[in-house]
Amino acid sequence: MPLGPKSAIPVLAALWLSVSLQGALAGEFTVEAITIPEMKAVFGQVESRTVVPARARIGGTIASIDVTEGSGVTEGAVIGRVVDDKLALQIQAAEARAQQANSQLVKAKADLDRAQQLVSKGVSSQAQLDQAQSTYDVAVNQLAAAEADKAVVRQQSNEGDILAPATGRVLTVPITLGSVVLAGETIARVASGGYYLRLSLPERHAASIREGDSVMIGGRGLAATDGAGKATLRTGRIAKVYPEITDGRVTADVEVSDIGDYFVGERTLVSIPIGSRSALAVPPAAVETRHGLDTVRLASGDAISVILGEHFVSNGDARVEILTGLKAGDIVTLPDAAQ
Repeated sequence: MPLGPKSAIPVLAALWLSVSLQGALAGEFTVEAITIPEMKAVFGQVESRTVVPARARIGGTIASIDVTEGSGVTEGAVIGRVVDDKLALQIQAAEARAQQANSQLVKAKADLDRAQQLVSKGVSSQAQLDQAQSTYDVAVNQLAAAEADKAVVRQQSNEGDILAPATGRVLTVPITLGSVVLAGETIARVASGGYYLRLSLPERHAASIREGDSVMIGGRGLAATDGAGKATLRTGRIAKVYPEITDGRVTADVEVSDIGDYFVGERTLVSIPIGSRSALAVPPAAVETRHGLDTVRLASGDAISVILGEHFVSNGDARVEILTGLKAGDIVTLPDAAQ
């Protein structure tokens, strides 16, 4: 049944209200060409800034070793001990000499006191008093020398303790319990001073990388997500680019804050900028996926099938690259005014 003029008014009003609400719920985005960095995925290897050897300070036999590969140590902590049996005998000899010197000092002191009494009574001469005083002074010096010798031997025995040279993680322990070592021999190697990533890139990228450029670093196990599917990408900075090319590759170091408990020598994926290119991009909300096809809706109402490229962030906003389907100047609609 056809609608009359009066009955058509509510229908037109409803249509106008529906169109108005759609315009209120939808925003518009003008497609423009933007410059995005060209990223290359390479392997970065975890390195320690310093690797310090813990050395034996005396020669002898390893009596104890309290660390293994991977152990954390604190600077100055005792991580093992070297024992030299000869030092115990030397300590006994030094103590015996000190006791002998002490006995001589006691006798020299008694002779000096007796000589002073005799001189005061006029029975002895001043020359005998001077000789007793000299003997006493010699005995004092002999006791001091014996005590110093004993302290030297005890210090040598104390230097049998192997001390951690820095705070860090033990990389290798190249000796075993009972090994005979010489003074200065390496007992353990300690990685300290923080970790960084070392990159090795093909020579053709040498002119493209710059100190200070930001890079993206993946998670452990060469993955970009953890077990829960959460992104683990972190940002790093190229701290140094080495000026020498070796075997057709250029080396660069990347600084990462709080890199974690990586093993030294462990590898992880790093995305590094090697240039830039121009691309068309839209907010991800503008793309609708139905039945395996990606489409965007123009402001004119037409749905355009597109082929997507990579996702990236531009000026703090998420964007998805459009490879085909759109051109610069096209206006696309965004649901909920998401721009």
